[in-house]
Amino acid sequence: MRVLQAVNRVLVSFGSWGTILFMAVIGVVIPYEVIGRYLFQKMTIWSGEVSTYSLAWASMLGGAVGLKKGYQVRMDSVVGAVPPGLARVFKFFAYLAALFFFAMMFGFGLFQTIYNWKQTSPAIGLVMSIPYAALPTGFFIMFMLTLEEFLAFLGVGAKGSAA
Repeated sequence: MRVLQAVNRVLVSFGSWGTILFMAVIGVVIPYEVIGRYLFQKMTIWSGEVSTYSLAWASMLGGAVGLKKGYQVRMDSVVGAVPPGLARVFKFFAYLAALFFFAMMFGFGLFQTIYNWKQTSPAIGLVMSIPYAALPTGFFIMFMLTLEEFLAFLGVGAKGSAA
C-alpha cells in the first residue's frame, strides 16, 4: 500500500504541474490569438490547435488531480440515507464501477493513441498520438487513485491487517 501511495503522490504531482503548464500555455496562446486577430487583423494557423490540445491535456490531468482532492460529484445524500451496512455495499460497488470505467477508458484512450500514431495535425504537423495520449494518461492516474481509495476502504495495508 505504501508503494501505491508513493506512486500516486508522484502521479498527482505530475498531474498538478502538467495542468499548470497546459493552463499557462492556454493563458498565453488565447490572448495572443485574440490580440492578433482583432488588433492586427492577422491570424496564426497554429494557435487553435495548440490551445485545443493543451485544453485536452489540462482537462485530463486536472480531472485526475480533482479526483484526488475530492472535487468530483458524489452521491453522499444517498449513502447517508441508508443504513451503514447498505452504505458500505453501495460504496463497494461504486468503487468497482469507477475502477471498471477508468480501466475501460484507459484502454480506449490507449487504442486511440496507438491508432493515430501516423496521423498529423493539419496546422503544426504534430503527431496526433500526443494529444490523444492525454486520455490514457489521465484515466490511468484516475484508476490508480481510485485503486488506492478502494484498498483503503477494504482495509488493505491498515495497521493490524495483513498487508
